[in-house]
Amino acid sequence: MGISADPVDRQREFEQRNDLDFLLLSDPDRSVAKRFGVKRVGPIPNKRATFVIDTDRRVLAAIASETNMATHADEALAALRRRGAPS
Repeated sequence: MGISADPVDRQREFEQRNDLDFLLLSDPDRSVAKRFGVKRVGPIPNKRATFVIDTDRRVLAAIASETNMATHADEALAALRRRGAPS
């Protein structure tokens, strides 16, 4: 799932334009971002971060790179492989 501060209509447009097969959620008041420690002040409302969360709600990995998007996917897959989950 993905979450951003974008409104629902922008999320829907992004999802359709990119043919995504996962859920996108809108966090316009940035309450989720605040709880995960990625909310910031300024024109870019949130830091870019990926969290790999297990079915028991444990955070297996927290990936924060604002310049290298491949890092997010690579490190998330590595965390799932360490856990033994299918990729």
